[in-house]
Amino acid sequence: MNSTLQFAIDLIELKSITPDDAGCMDLITTRLKEAGFTTERLNFGEEGGPGDDVSNLWATHGTGGPVLCFAGHTDVVPTGPLEEWQSDPFKAEIRDDKLFGRGAADMKCSLAAMVDAAASFTNNHPDHKGTIAFLITSDEEGRAQGGTKSTIRTLNERGIHIDWCVIGEPSSSNKLGDTVKVGRRGSLSGMLTVHGVQGHVAYPQLADNPIERFAPALAELYAMTLDKGNDYFPPSSFQVVQLQSGTGFPNVTPGELFTRFNFRYSTVWNHEQLKEHVSTILNKHKLEFTLDWHLSGEPFLTEGGELIPAMQQAVKTVTGLDPELSTSGGTSDGRFISPAGAQVVEFGTVNATIHKSNEEILIDDIESMRATHAEILRLLML
Repeated sequence: MNSTLQFAIDLIELKSITPDDAGCMDLITTRLKEAGFTTERLNFGEEGGPGDDVSNLWATHGTGGPVLCFAGHTDVVPTGPLEEWQSDPFKAEIRDDKLFGRGAADMKCSLAAMVDAAASFTNNHPDHKGTIAFLITSDEEGRAQGGTKSTIRTLNERGIHIDWCVIGEPSSSNKLGDTVKVGRRGSLSGMLTVHGVQGHVAYPQLADNPIERFAPALAELYAMTLDKGNDYFPPSSFQVVQLQSGTGFPNVTPGELFTRFNFRYSTVWNHEQLKEHVSTILNKHKLEFTLDWHLSGEPFLTEGGELIPAMQQAVKTVTGLDPELSTSGGTSDGRFISPAGAQVVEFGTVNATIHKSNEEILIDDIESMRATHAEILRLLML
């Protein structure tokens, strides 16, 4: 068994359900220190303030620019029903040339590949140009406030600038290297309470039913085409994820309605414009309402620069594929890294089983990821 595969297994077998790191950062730190990296723990509370709930690692080798940063997360989502797993999710198991376990694809094998590639590179090229860095967090799958977001804030305060960032998220669709992410859509959630007046169902004129009042506004929100997308982004979307009202009695109309909705949006919009869009429609329908917002992240996109062609060349060299450049999927920690001016790409294994039972990765993909990261380092840092 090669060292990268064993390293991946060791990480999988640590029960690091978000935001608990469960010792993953210690394993990674030891590996990087042995390769001459300077390491620092920048821990925060779950809300981004003081505390040790969230483990973050900032590690560097070399000095000056350019700064090439590998980024990722040690935390994983809960397993779900254990009876749906064919093996213990925290006891990595090899079957049919695949490695099974929670975090195998998202993204402990990717972490192992990045760390081993960088350790080997610095051992062979201790005088490489610029700085090779790692930014690793235990708070990506959860609230994501005390993780990369808070670490980047600290780095900005110190005047540390990342030029190129490779995030090890599982970017591929069907085969390793078929897709590289060069951006992500923004995510904005609204929590809306529509206020009415409770009453008897037989006397609607004496009440104000928030369901009746909200229905045409909701229909308008769904009917409107936000945009048609652009060269990199699909059309922006609006979706309701929660809708509740009623008193539990068939002869009473309710006094309140609560709904939660989400926008996944392209660079055509920013979050303030979307907020105004919603408020305009709600006011048009003369609703009494309370509306709170949660911004997970603005959309980001890497265009031009040296990182994308280097990643394309590295993937081609190792896998023989010409990767599609995509912005599909949910959010990633790139939303915190890109605004500071870094070129950001995401490269990793197939994402078909992430967050599912029996999460898996082809064993060959682990070595191919390591080889791709080694090639990126050769192209950019020699």
